[in-house]
Parts: sequence; structure tokens; C-alpha cells
Amino acid sequence: MSESQTGQSLPYSGVRVVEMTHMVMGPTCGMVLADLGAEVIKVEPINGDSTRALRGSGAGFFSTFNRNKKSIAVDVKDTRGVEVVHKLLSGADVFSENFKSGTMDKLGLGYSALSKLNPRLIYVSHKGFLPGPYDHRTALDEVVQMMGGLAYMTGPEGRPLRAGTSVNDIMGGMFGAIGAMAALAQRERTGRGQEVQSALFENNVFLVAQHMMQFAVTGKAAAPMPSRISAWAVYDVFSVKNGEQIFLAVVSDTQWGIFCDAFGLAELKSDERISTNNQRVQARDWLLPRLRKHMEAFTAAEISAVFERAGLPYAPITRPQDLFEDEHLLATGGLADVTLPADASGAGQPIATKTALLPLTLGGERLRLRAAPPSLGQDTRTLLHEVGYSTEDVRQLTEAGVVRCGERQTGDALDPSANEIASA
Repeated sequence: MSESQTGQSLPYSGVRVVEMTHMVMGPTCGMVLADLGAEVIKVEPINGDSTRALRGSGAGFFSTFNRNKKSIAVDVKDTRGVEVVHKLLSGADVFSENFKSGTMDKLGLGYSALSKLNPRLIYVSHKGFLPGPYDHRTALDEVVQMMGGLAYMTGPEGRPLRAGTSVNDIMGGMFGAIGAMAALAQRERTGRGQEVQSALFENNVFLVAQHMMQFAVTGKAAAPMPSRISAWAVYDVFSVKNGEQIFLAVVSDTQWGIFCDAFGLAELKSDERISTNNQRVQARDWLLPRLRKHMEAFTAAEISAVFERAGLPYAPITRPQDLFEDEHLLATGGLADVTLPADASGAGQPIATKTALLPLTLGGERLRLRAAPPSLGQDTRTLLHEVGYSTEDVRQLTEAGVVRCGERQTGDALDPSANEIASA
């Protein structure tokens, strides 16, 4: 690890973040800050964040979005547990949460109470909606995709379809991190913290804003992606030899000539009816079937090699699991080796794998993995000692069930219903 990648030299080194988050949105915010060097302390319920044991499409949530963090397990329904969190926050810079509105206030951990405890604290709330007529609703990524136009734009006509990843949760967490960064910068001038809010619905609206503006500019509604009128004639997925698929794009008149030369399409290249891109777009009804038939004679590998040499845009149709072996990611350090503790997923055993790093470089280097996702409560004892609890205090709190001190575990996975105060 280079000097620029040590914990002490990263941009947010020395910043302490305390988070009470679960699922994807809140943990993403903390992960971004942690990757950038902040000390991020994840406050979990005694039985652990319920996301640790999710199955199905949630099986990768905890292990993806909780790296480079510490874990302390505390019962915040007990006043002694709230006192523990208060002590952690008294010297913290950022507090991040993504629970239902009112939950933190009931626990004595709302912005009003914590801003009095620590006026320099930046309080980041991740919600379904920013304050307004909808803020009482329970939101999920899929909910806001449906009501925010993204599902309409993604699916075919009459078949709204959610995007294939937790796009609003992830981006909502990123905007929470951006808000925290802005508030930290402003605190340098004012000396005071402030409340920051990020929301799923508003994030989704930002994502489809280009389609809103398209309507404002043209007076015509944007068509869903599967039925849109493309700006380019060749910009689609082709089924080729051996039943393979590949995405091919020819987006300029120069590229059209190169494409025709490369694949023996001299007749089409000389056809004056399709000499410009706009003409080819108008001719898609007869041109595309002809091109599809012609390309069926080639394998995806053959086509890829030609497009690569010619500098034409193309892409294989890749499944997420294929990316573990992606040549570019492996060569550029985009994936980091990680061993997940037994309780960091529903697997119930340690998992050696790779994890995707933030998609940016600082000083020409990727931000490295400094710590695997934590096992439940692995830092409880250390953190309690740091804020003034004695060994005897820790013993008494542990025996009373107020805190849980753990190590990296190899036992059974946690009960998926364990997060006692988690919201939907």
C-alpha cells in the first residue's frame, strides 16, 4: 500500500462517523466515507443488523456496503445503551441513520437532542421522501422507481420494470455522503454542524430529470427505452452465431463506412438511401433485419475482435458473476480480495471472495480495502474503553445484555429478524 493509501493520509482521515443504518442506502453513505478514510462505527442491535442474514436478492447487501467499518452491538432501547451511543457521538463528526421518521427521536437520538449534545455534529438522515406530503409513506427502491418514472422508462410499453440493481438506495446513500462532505466543509467556516437529508424519491426524480426535460424541450413524452426511437441506426443487441448475443453500435457516418468495410457490406455502404445516420435511422425497419441476418454468420468473439481493431463500440452481454474474472478489473485493481466473516452473510461460514471498489482514483490509485465487513460487535470492547468505560463496566453491561462483545465468528448465521428497530 502506497503512502497515499494509508488510513492516516486519506482525505477524511481523522473524521469519526457513527452510523445506525441497515439495508443499502445508509450503509452506502458510511462505506463511501469509510473508503475515503473516515473512522466509521456501525452501531448494531444486540442481535445484529438484520441485513447480515438476508437471503435471495439481499444476500450481498451487508458484505458489499459495510467494509472498512467497525461494529459495536448496543441495545438502544435501554437507557444505558443510549448513553453509550451519546458518548460515542460526543466527539463524533457525523451521525448517519436511515430509520422511519420519529424512530430516532423516540430513542433520544434525533437531531434536536444530538445537536445540543454536540453542536459540531453533522446529522445525515436517509429517508424515502424529503419533508412534504409523501413523507409519511414507507418507501423502498422499487416503490420510488414505480412512482418516479424509472420503471416506466426501463420496461416495455405497459410493462413497468425495476432497474436490475438497488440504484436509488445506492445513489441516495452517495448523495447522503456528498451532503456530509459539504456540511463538513461548511463547518470549517461556521464551527457548527447541521442536518443533511437524502431521499429515495427525490433521487429517482433526479435520475429521470433528463426525460422530464426532453418533454419540456420537445413537447413529446419520452418513450420507454425498449420502444424509444434511437438517435443511431445501429445501437442494439444482436443475436449471432451459436445463439450468443452482443451489443453493437455504429454512431457516425465514418463508423458506418468502417463497419461496412469490415463485414463485407459494400452494397449497403454505397446505397445513397442510407448514406447518413439520419437516413439510416429512418430506414431501420428494413435495414436492421438485413444487418441482423448478416451478423448471424459470425461468432461474438469474431465480431468483438473486428470492432476492437476498428475502434467501434461493442459490449459482450455479461452476467454479474462473470465480472469476478473480468480482465480489465483484475488488471486495474478494481476488485479487492476480501474474506467475509461468518456472520456477514447468510452463508454462516467465512467466504473468501473479491469485492468491487469505489469507481474512482485518487492520485492515480484506487481506494483500497483496509478492513473486511466486521463481525457483530467485534469492536465493542475497544470502543467502550476509548470513551471511558472500565473493564468492569464493560463486563456489567455485557452481562446485563446492554452491549455485546464479539470476535470474528465462524458459527451460525444470525436470525434475519434480529434487527429489532429496523424499518421497512
